[in-house]
Amino acid sequence: MPALLWMGIFFFLPLLLVLVISFAARGTYGGIEWTFSLANYLNMADPLYLRIYARSVALAAATTLVCLVLGFPLAYYIASAPPRWQAVWLMLIIIPFWTNFLVRTYAWMFILRSEGLLHTLLSSLGLFTGPIEILYSDAAVLMGLVYGYLPFMVLPLYAAIERLDRSVVEAAWDLYATGWAVFWRVVLPLTKPGVIAGCLLVFIPSVGAFITPDLLGGARSMMVGNLIQHEYLVVRDWPFGSAVSFVLMTVVLLGVAGYVKVGGVRGWRGGRL
Repeated sequence: MPALLWMGIFFFLPLLLVLVISFAARGTYGGIEWTFSLANYLNMADPLYLRIYARSVALAAATTLVCLVLGFPLAYYIASAPPRWQAVWLMLIIIPFWTNFLVRTYAWMFILRSEGLLHTLLSSLGLFTGPIEILYSDAAVLMGLVYGYLPFMVLPLYAAIERLDRSVVEAAWDLYATGWAVFWRVVLPLTKPGVIAGCLLVFIPSVGAFITPDLLGGARSMMVGNLIQHEYLVVRDWPFGSAVSFVLMTVVLLGVAGYVKVGGVRGWRGGRL
């Protein structure tokens, strides 16, 4: 009961309020007019907003894929290391969280700007002489998102791989399986719950990110999170911002439903994660 009461007051009631506001209309001076309609949801069919949604989903999917490609070998290496070194590696993975995410994003601005650290390093090595136009682009946003959310991929993967039965992998090698066959038919299926959990933990915050695209992408790389922030704080169109928020929430819930359907719940019940 205490947990349900807490969730009801601080989670469900605010969501219900936002849902009700999403059907209202913007007042003349930014207030709320309680004339209920579906206009806010219909307005999202505008090609401008559809492009923002498509960019958000594409960048979040790319971030998830890059984090998976980078995180799986790292998690496997950490899980295969001696216990003492596992603690050291996990500490190194967690250390970035000791610094505010906004500060770390500003550091990426210093690295990627035209006369920043990356340009200075490449120029000193003679590898690149012209200006680097990475900042304020989708590539810069992708780098920032991968940097920010890579630990969320590594940690669940490490938890799944660390519980992997090594005798099954050794049996596959004894049966003359190739390295790719061992990974694809033994390691990956047994660690699938960790892969799905990591992908969700990366995709969900990436699709709604607003600090990283705002600082590293500028006006050229607006994502759904930036659109919601703009509608609430700049345009003061709370009903439309609420509608956009609920559509984003629907996308997130579909991802969670897909996680349960593909095997997340079965993986936990089967004791594989």
